[in-house]
Amino acid sequence: MRFADAVEFALGSLRKRRLRTFLTASGVMIGIGALVSMISFGKGMQKNVTDAFKASDLLSTLVVMPGGAEPPAGDPDRQRPRAKVPARPDVVLDDQAVAAIAKIPGVLRAYPDISFPAMVGYEGAEELRLIQVVPAAVAASRSMKITWGRAYASDEEAGVVVSRSLLRRMGTSDPASAVGKTIRITSVSVDLGRLATLDLGSILSGTASPLAQESYDFPILGVTDVAPFGGEANLTESGVLIPPGPAGRIKRLPITSIWDLFRMKGGRLGYSAVTVKLGSLGDLGAVRSKVHDMGYATFALADQFDEITRAFYVMDMVLAAVGMIAIIVAALGIVNTMVMSILERFREIGIMKAVGAGDRDIRRIFFFESGAIGFAGGAAGCVLGWVTSLVINRVVNFYLARQGMPFVNYFAFPFWIFLGAVGFSLLVSLVSGIYPARRASRVDPVVALRHD
Repeated sequence: MRFADAVEFALGSLRKRRLRTFLTASGVMIGIGALVSMISFGKGMQKNVTDAFKASDLLSTLVVMPGGAEPPAGDPDRQRPRAKVPARPDVVLDDQAVAAIAKIPGVLRAYPDISFPAMVGYEGAEELRLIQVVPAAVAASRSMKITWGRAYASDEEAGVVVSRSLLRRMGTSDPASAVGKTIRITSVSVDLGRLATLDLGSILSGTASPLAQESYDFPILGVTDVAPFGGEANLTESGVLIPPGPAGRIKRLPITSIWDLFRMKGGRLGYSAVTVKLGSLGDLGAVRSKVHDMGYATFALADQFDEITRAFYVMDMVLAAVGMIAIIVAALGIVNTMVMSILERFREIGIMKAVGAGDRDIRRIFFFESGAIGFAGGAAGCVLGWVTSLVINRVVNFYLARQGMPFVNYFAFPFWIFLGAVGFSLLVSLVSGIYPARRASRVDPVVALRHD
């Protein structure tokens, strides 16, 4: 039997049983659609994370922290991963240390993590936030993603950059309208003159306080979308970035939390962390080694990136395993369809053998039938998975947009996903057709011709 004749016989048999063929192919389509959607979701999340890392230059950023013993229990810095270094109780992460780190070859800039609590007021709304002091070079970097307005031009310019999420919490849905308006920062400081006139008893009883509040007005120069990982400056907890010059003129408490007292060494209070921007990822090893020699601990997201990538591989495997459950069910449907076809065409198989068709020809016909079902179901499943993913993506982004979140593609569709899905569907259908094809080829023509 010629190849074309086998294909014609197979397709003719499928056309005669359109409903059964459609239902079987639909099972394959749903299975492949689920598999494509789940794998594309895993790849989409991996792509978003990878792109966010690269866009915000986090892979070339090193965080330097005080070395030695672990911070006290409850200290926020205890949550930060750190490389262990020998204890150096005399080492303080102060301005001198920041200047020394900035001079290390391969370091583009180094700046301390400075933030202080203050009441932030805008358009009648007020909220307690941490104000983050960030140099102009960082505020103007691409990792800040200033979409509306601009960053402050120098470390002395009197202006701030705020996050879109902060404005949304304060009742402003249009970030562009906030540019140029005034935001008020109210800080708490110690009135030394008043402190000298108060006795300890009145302070402890709460009848008098040496604390004073002072308010400062700043124009909003720019509004930024919060980066998924915060960029070089973390806006998740602050929402307000201010240059060092104006920040230095704001009167505030010398410590921001009780844990600062544990960091004080020899009467000097060091920084909790210093962010170091490297020239390239290749400078990480040399810079980190020199920082460790200075007695400080470090943390680099580049060290964690491989772990994150491996975690995504595991997630892809789990998602693929869930999607394959539907494929297994579809494979059983193919087997059932082909076995029923053998029972219905028992006499037809006997006639084909009687006129000269061999066992190989019979197997080929049934392989073609199962392969055609798998190919059609796989191709339709790719379309179904793609359309379903687009709909889900639109629905999710619609609801997130109402919360002020930017549009994100949660699904990614590399071309190999579609080729792999169709190929996998074809493979599963051919494997499913092995038993029916072998059973059909073993039909005795004499018995088949007597079959009524």
